[in-house]
Amino acid sequence: MPSRPTPSSLFPPPHPSTSPSDSWISAHCDGGARGNPGPSGYGAVIEDPNGQTVARLSEFLGVQTNNYAEYSALLAVLAWAVEHNAGNLRVISDSELMVKQMKGQYKVKNPGLIPLWQEAKRRAARLDSFELRHTLRRGNKEADRLANQAMDKGMGRATS
Repeated sequence: MPSRPTPSSLFPPPHPSTSPSDSWISAHCDGGARGNPGPSGYGAVIEDPNGQTVARLSEFLGVQTNNYAEYSALLAVLAWAVEHNAGNLRVISDSELMVKQMKGQYKVKNPGLIPLWQEAKRRAARLDSFELRHTLRRGNKEADRLANQAMDKGMGRATS
């Protein structure tokens, strides 16, 4: 029977590995904009191979598009992974467009997204292994909450 996530973990426990290089860091990331473009921000939650949260990232981005915010979230996670020598990184996002663009299934046509896509590809190439998966919005709640908090803070609203 597959293991289930514990209440404090977003991901199921990993399969036992024989070496640290077999371990995967997991991250959920999300970006959003209120209006498109509009006040935007991103959020991300990063967990170690044991399912323990090791970082929560969020930032207000000013007036940007939703897709810009999604890529900014991915770039923040990739920067964290490179800086912390993560090695193997699995990212889960609810942006189907970004996931398919990163996998080469969709072409990046928006001139404003091309440099973000290129930088994400460069950062991902610095890792031993990189996986990007799509989830539905309900599978990305914590990252969504952090993105909304960043937008609220940037707009001068009280956050919960």
